[in-house]
Amino acid sequence: MAAAGELAGSFQDEVTCSVCLEYFTEPVTTECGHNVCRACISQCCGESEPNFPCPQCREPAQQRHLRPNRQLGNVVQLVKRLRLQAVPEPEGGRVCERHQEALKLFCQEDQTPICVICRESRAHRAHTALPIEEAAQEYREQILSRLQRLREEREELQGLKSDWDKESERLLRQTEVERQLVVSEVEQLRQFLAEQERLLLARLGELDEEIGRRREENSTQLCEEISRLSALITELEGKCQQPAPELLQGVRSAVSRGEEATSPHPVPKSPELEKRIRDFTRENNLQGAVTGFLEGLAAERGLRRARGFAVDVTLDPDTANPKLVLSVDRKRVRRGDTRQDLPDNPERFDTYLEVLGAEGFTSGRCYWEVEVGDKPEWDLGVCRESVSRKGEDTLTTEGGYWALGLCNGEYEACTSPATPLPVSVRPSRVGIFLDYEAGEVSFYNVTDRSQLFTFTDTFSGTLRPYFCPGLSARGENVAPLIICPVPAQAGGNLCP
Repeated sequence: MAAAGELAGSFQDEVTCSVCLEYFTEPVTTECGHNVCRACISQCCGESEPNFPCPQCREPAQQRHLRPNRQLGNVVQLVKRLRLQAVPEPEGGRVCERHQEALKLFCQEDQTPICVICRESRAHRAHTALPIEEAAQEYREQILSRLQRLREEREELQGLKSDWDKESERLLRQTEVERQLVVSEVEQLRQFLAEQERLLLARLGELDEEIGRRREENSTQLCEEISRLSALITELEGKCQQPAPELLQGVRSAVSRGEEATSPHPVPKSPELEKRIRDFTRENNLQGAVTGFLEGLAAERGLRRARGFAVDVTLDPDTANPKLVLSVDRKRVRRGDTRQDLPDNPERFDTYLEVLGAEGFTSGRCYWEVEVGDKPEWDLGVCRESVSRKGEDTLTTEGGYWALGLCNGEYEACTSPATPLPVSVRPSRVGIFLDYEAGEVSFYNVTDRSQLFTFTDTFSGTLRPYFCPGLSARGENVAPLIICPVPAQAGGNLCP
């Protein structure tokens, strides 16, 4: 058996690939006569490369000249079988190749299993040796400890990867919104400029037509005058050439007609057209029109960007004044006819018709929209969670509110004092955008895509959406405030 083991060991060197240092697998022979695994050639040089250096002698070789060495492959299989026969395993497991004894000990220094005879040999006598099962248990515990740590690290990395994936998706959504904005705004600007060009050229065309009409009228009139004068000139020239007796006949009439024809004509002037051209030049403020258009685009851009941070907002019934009625889905609130019998918990507003959103925000950006319809009175915005819920409160930034409302037909930002807001198109839906880190609360008129107002402040603590449907003015303010869904495609067309 020992002789067979030594023979197998010698054979092993001859059937080992110089690249992977394992037994040959599908050996092939190069032009220079060396052998190598077919897979190793592909890994080292690539399947698409026609030429490669021999892994053993570095001589250039060609893949198309490789020859399969089936005989060597058969020898590999024989050596493997010979190795298995050379070192038989008893019931207890593997045996020492040198002493044919069971491997019952583990040498700590050499990190290898040994038999009891090896333990007493000069090579291992000074080394620390443990029973193989004890050593295996010790290393098993170390491996399990490291496995636990590695699993924890892997889980942490997987969580980090998931967070990065989510962050990348969020950023990609923002770049997609910006991409849509660029395409949309350039197209709108193109259409605006085309319409401006059409309108201005149409006005110039009208002036051209008027100038041409005037020129045609004057030309016709002058041609008639020129023709009359030419006939009179011909007549007078003929008169001058007549003998005296004939010339004197009817001469007074001829002279009189000549005097009438020589009356002065005014220099051609068109003050009305001159004024219309000057007015066109003065009114043709294309730069101002483009500036106004771009300002409108900027406001719309702000709204479309804000819509990219839409969140689902619901009403918190525990904060609602007892006179308010909330819908089952907590998306609508209106003033009720009677005061409800509700617990007077600390969170509930007890004086004004106010209610908060259930969601609290301590960071980030969020946006929601509220349908106000034709209500004559309402207030919307955000407030600190710590605002007083009992008794009268002050709807100002100093009081912890960043709100905007409609009262007595006037739109106002709830500053101190209130800031009147010019509104050209009555908003039927209002968008609220909170940028916590930037310290901004912006309000948008979704109806005409304009910006109504922006508060700038420094935020701390939790902020919550704020709603007040207003008092019932002679039964005219009974419609609810409605929290509306925001379109999923923030960069797409805005709903009316």
